[in-house]
Amino acid sequence: MIKPVIVQSDNTILLEVDNPQFEDARDSISPFAELEKSPEHIHTYRITPLSLWNAAASGRTYKDIIDNLKVYSRYDIPEVVITTIKEQMLRYGLLKLIALDGNIYLCSEDSILLKEILHNKKMQAYIEAPVDEKSVIIKKMYRGHIKQTLIKMGFPVEDLAGYEEGDPCEIVLQDTIQGGLPFIIRDYQQSAVNAFYRGGGSEGGSGIVVLPCGAGKTIVGIAIMSMLKTETLILVTNTIALRQWKDELIDKTTITPDMIGEFSGEKKEIKPITIATYNILTYRKNKSGPFVHFDIFNKKNWGLIIYDEVHLLPAPVFRMTSEIQSKRRLGLTATLIREDGMETDVFSLIGPKKFDMPWKILEKSQWIAEALCTEVRIDLPEDMRLPYSVSKDRDKFRIASENPLKLDIVGRIIETHQGANILIIGQYISQLKELAERFRLPLITGSTPVSEREDLYKKFKHDELKILVVSKVANFSIDLPDANVAIQVSGTFGSRQEEAQRLGRILRPKKNENRAYFYTIISSNTVEERFAHNRQLFLTEQGYSYIILNQEMFSEKIESGMLCR
Repeated sequence: MIKPVIVQSDNTILLEVDNPQFEDARDSISPFAELEKSPEHIHTYRITPLSLWNAAASGRTYKDIIDNLKVYSRYDIPEVVITTIKEQMLRYGLLKLIALDGNIYLCSEDSILLKEILHNKKMQAYIEAPVDEKSVIIKKMYRGHIKQTLIKMGFPVEDLAGYEEGDPCEIVLQDTIQGGLPFIIRDYQQSAVNAFYRGGGSEGGSGIVVLPCGAGKTIVGIAIMSMLKTETLILVTNTIALRQWKDELIDKTTITPDMIGEFSGEKKEIKPITIATYNILTYRKNKSGPFVHFDIFNKKNWGLIIYDEVHLLPAPVFRMTSEIQSKRRLGLTATLIREDGMETDVFSLIGPKKFDMPWKILEKSQWIAEALCTEVRIDLPEDMRLPYSVSKDRDKFRIASENPLKLDIVGRIIETHQGANILIIGQYISQLKELAERFRLPLITGSTPVSEREDLYKKFKHDELKILVVSKVANFSIDLPDANVAIQVSGTFGSRQEEAQRLGRILRPKKNENRAYFYTIISSNTVEERFAHNRQLFLTEQGYSYIILNQEMFSEKIESGMLCR
């Protein structure tokens, strides 16, 4: 059998899609390489230092990776690639932070490396005193700054300096939840908990858990809280997510409502379990002023800080996190992709990836819904072609995104999925208002009051509403378990992160047919088509494929009743 992988000397990996071993090879490559391109027949992955360091932090060795590549590689692996994999993976752990006798030491068995690092001007400001040729005492308050500086130099630090114990808070998981159902931690959720906790020692306690939307990241966080039994600060994307966390904690643990504080635009409560929004943390009265609410990190002796949707963590919160490295830190996310390129800051300040579960494995186990992804390509109307052609690139994207013919396609999809729970998602408010007016549907945007949003989401959950039009405020942390159709009419350029989150809105397991439908409508032969391809990269890496339909093919599918099969 011809093997599906070609490893190239520039650290790229070519993977043949039509090969019988494609899926096995993809699942083998994904943990240590990033998907860059995914045309029909050949997918291109790239091995990067960060992808290798994350693999090393999760327990893989360079030998594991090279052996996996040999299983699927059509030709001999270039020596330069083998050397790169070995060198980069061995870099993780070359430098360690350890605690001893009240001090924190930066140590390395490689005395020459340590000497070279100490000559770096930035590093000199963080050093308290040299000890010997293999260790120095660092200034404790700069523990995070050191890790940031060293990862930029290409040397990720293994932080074994441990954590301060937070004030105790008794947290016990319930045996049963609302409705009298048993509360059971799924096996993969328990694996994620164990990978983070690591017996409570210094090897655990900081890092990222990556799970698809709908797979129970909140449950993982709650289970970790029940093991640590300490006062906890939870940071979330918005007030809706804040209240969902609160509801989950009350439902699934012995924590009572009076123990949970809400720290948002509406309330400023500090309690043993405090849930705060990123928006309130980054609030300041003017652009040059201080962040008014950063003192929340010191209001209590927190034993754990949870960063929900850690891929959205604002840069100012990174800066604060660099100064609280003695606290245990858990990041939760469906994807480590950051559109701002700050993945190394996540690695060094929150922690490396500790657990990652491929989406398709959970789908096969029916822990998340099977998703069918369809891209419908439609033409621009004649009267928009000239304005489009003479516009700047950014304006071209908006013109293509707001193609009025998309409304007809939305209407036909709604007719096809009569009785389904449908989310219509978009980027541009004017487009969403037009959709809401045409189909007489409720609309949720950033300006919709929180109480009204909560009411609409509640009605959707209880089947009083079957269709909602939502802006990008619904991209994250919204629990709508029965939503089974998403229609995406526009998005944020080529955001892979947004594509994954939007699909995630409909992935929670369904009661009857465990299937979800994700439609993207784009204007063909425009910049929107190019951006759509980039948006799909992460999901392609997870094993999803998009059925591409032009307008004629779409109509044929509708008329034959084959669209949702």
